Amino acid sequence: MTDEKCNDFACPKHGQISLRGRSFKGTVIKKFPKRVVIEFERTVYIKKYERYALRKTKLHARLPECMFKEINLGDYVEIKECRPISKIVHFILIGKASKEHKDLDKAEEKKQ
Repeated sequence: MTDEKCNDFACPKHGQISLRGRSFKGTVIKKFPKRVVIEFERTVYIKKYERYALRKTKLHARLPECMFKEINLGDYVEIKECRPISKIVHFILIGKASKEHKDLDKAEEKKQ
């Protein structure tokens, strides 16, 4: 990551906003000037069929100014919950996550 200073209040490094609660890792599917949309899969148990199904979840996250050039479509990133910033944005992008961990998780799921 670069050591650029930013004036963004919602930057986890340079801003004053507190991070708390849940964190997720997912793939960037849309990118806007101050926001990204990430998508990740989760497993849901369906009682009627006694099986698990994959569901996709999309979350909007604040994209700090200092990370705008680093993050591109298709990147695997981590987001963390904060106070509501707007109507749909309740998460802040922390940074890129390692792809290796994602691949290991999928391999473990296939074994089960």
